[in-house]
Amino acid sequence: MKTIRTIVYAVLLCTGSSAAMSPAQPGEREPGQAAADSLVDGHLLLRQVEVEGVKQTVRSDAMAATDISQAMVNRLGITAAKDVGTIAPNFYMPDYGSRMTSSIYVRGLGSRMDQPVVGLQVDGVPYLNKDAFDFDIFDIASIEVLRGARATLNGRNSMGGRIIVNTLSPWQTEGFRALAEYGRLNSIRGGLGWYGKLSESLATSVTAQYSSENGARRNVFLDRRTGDSRQADGRWKLSWRPNTWLSLTNTASLSDSYQDGYPYRHLTMPDIAYADTCSYRRTLFSDGLTAVFAGKRMVVTSTTSFQYMSDDMRLDQDFLPDDYFTLRQKRHETTFSEDMFAKGSRGDYDWLGGVFVFSRSTDMHAPVTFKDTGISKLIEAHRNDVNPEYPIEWFSRRFTLGSDFTMGNTGFALYHQSTYTLGDWTFDAGLRWDIERASLSYHSYCNTGYRTWHILPDGQRELYSTTPVDINDSDRLGRTFNELLPKLTVTWRRPWGSVYADITKAYKAGGYNTQMFSDVLQQRIMGIMGIGMQYTLDDIVGYLPEKSWNYEAGIKASLFSGRLDLSATAFVIDCRDQQLTVFPSGTTTGRIMTNAGRTLSRGLELTAGYRPVEQVQLQAAWGYTKATFRRFFDGINDYRGRRVPYAPENTLFVNALWIPDFDIAGIRPQLDMNLRCAGDIYFNEANSVRQPFYAVLGSSLTFNAAHWSLRLWGENISNTRYMTFYFVSIGNAFVQESRPWSIGATLKVRF
Repeated sequence: MKTIRTIVYAVLLCTGSSAAMSPAQPGEREPGQAAADSLVDGHLLLRQVEVEGVKQTVRSDAMAATDISQAMVNRLGITAAKDVGTIAPNFYMPDYGSRMTSSIYVRGLGSRMDQPVVGLQVDGVPYLNKDAFDFDIFDIASIEVLRGARATLNGRNSMGGRIIVNTLSPWQTEGFRALAEYGRLNSIRGGLGWYGKLSESLATSVTAQYSSENGARRNVFLDRRTGDSRQADGRWKLSWRPNTWLSLTNTASLSDSYQDGYPYRHLTMPDIAYADTCSYRRTLFSDGLTAVFAGKRMVVTSTTSFQYMSDDMRLDQDFLPDDYFTLRQKRHETTFSEDMFAKGSRGDYDWLGGVFVFSRSTDMHAPVTFKDTGISKLIEAHRNDVNPEYPIEWFSRRFTLGSDFTMGNTGFALYHQSTYTLGDWTFDAGLRWDIERASLSYHSYCNTGYRTWHILPDGQRELYSTTPVDINDSDRLGRTFNELLPKLTVTWRRPWGSVYADITKAYKAGGYNTQMFSDVLQQRIMGIMGIGMQYTLDDIVGYLPEKSWNYEAGIKASLFSGRLDLSATAFVIDCRDQQLTVFPSGTTTGRIMTNAGRTLSRGLELTAGYRPVEQVQLQAAWGYTKATFRRFFDGINDYRGRRVPYAPENTLFVNALWIPDFDIAGIRPQLDMNLRCAGDIYFNEANSVRQPFYAVLGSSLTFNAAHWSLRLWGENISNTRYMTFYFVSIGNAFVQESRPWSIGATLKVRF
């Protein structure tokens, strides 16, 4: 840490970005911010985004990337990273649970819990915990979705790619911007921002927004809505350019969100019905400081970031009217990271090299409270079935399995990437060395007990013994991981486009599964009663990194004088030491995260953008993935050859935009129609439960004037019903259904 602070204070560097976009179609240009609008991979037709100190040497036509411009953000009503799901092929972010649930699946890779397969970066600031991925942003300028392994430059948790979000730059945007929105389910959103130059060398922006929405479902047991939500957030960006060779930008953001309830219903019941309170509250603060130094032969960039997250989750873990057990999880997390790199060019040779360090510390309090039904059916009945002549009875009808944790992750990485161009050919090679230390300090405790009775021949019972259960365990665990991540890309460029091939190794970080501690304590109790199995805690809660070799080839072409843009990508991903949820050996109702599997993912991605006339834009993005288990035994069943759950086989996005070449009293309309599709999606390893392919229709009609725009929109106007999530808990199957249709209006004013 002392070394990190020395680097930070000595260099005084920070992160930020500004984007210069190509002109948009008539009616789409926003004052102070030009925007192009195409969804074709690469930058053959898409606007070229010039980010200060961008971490890239290889050109964008040698990677699978989907750019979403500000105009498209506005048309589709995108307010958060999760809204880009299915817009990019084979990129899927299901909307279920709470804002803490940010599961992402790309090309068959992904997981419900713990480490993500995709990184998120907002204004140059990385977010290392996927539990903080879901938050609204008032002034998105562009979003770039990079698919495929990005480990050489970004390291851990970028097996599936990265999401890069940029907000409006105060250098390119001036004045006030206001937003007011209302939609079905009493959906309300309002925001205000100011952008301006304080001097020729200093610019700033300040934004704030608030949103709320009523839940779409009802908990019939509690007779109240479930899913009510609200969020407030603010962002302050300050940029200083004292001369032509130095740029400093600091971006600070603060958000607070609350959600009531989880809309999970029992698969056999028509309505949601559970007895205990469910909610999620999160406060998130982020600050990123960026400096870019442009010398004669190279550019040096440093990104220093700090994040703090505090959240509180209340969960009725059985989601039934019965009193089984509840969870209260409170967490405080701080993250510090420093990414410093330099890049330069000499003739046909480009290079980039850097160092990355981070430190993350998490304190968590996560007690599980067993209640009457849970004690009766999960503990007493289980024990009494084994020895019915000597049944047990708990002292009280409620007790707590307490768990307190302090988790730490520290990492250091060195990376380099070289690019050499020889005529029409470009060769790009890179290597990264990552070393990471994961630690866990825990305190597990339980103070309860039970009585053992003896059943006499006449049916009467007498007290046989009294057994206290007093568990008070604490220890510190730690693991160190080392990874070498090579990369090689070859590109052949022609006047009509390019062809490329890429080989990359990537990984998803290892760590500790704290969700297993309540099951471990439960097994300790069962062991005291003479049944169950004792486990080595480090083995049961720890898991190693997941690793993959990624093979990708693609072609990109621009035809008919730029009116038609096409791209096609084929990929094969060999994933080893996959982090999967399995049944431990022995008698247990719990599951653990461990490295139990190996998968093979093969797929194809096609994107197209066509402009038959100047007033019409047609776009499509289709992704197909066949991800199967090559090896996966969960302790009970062998799932070799089955499809990997939760990752859709197909994603499809179709968009049609009409911008007429006329206006009425200075007001120009534009009509947008879009279709988002996904499926089949399997929800378990046995592939016995699936969501078939489904399609969701959306539309918007926008009226653009010089200083305002009015967007009338509809989401899921087809009212398509589909499963967004399915899971099994203590033998019961639960499902969350899709959001119903919604319509609304959004007014934006610029002055």
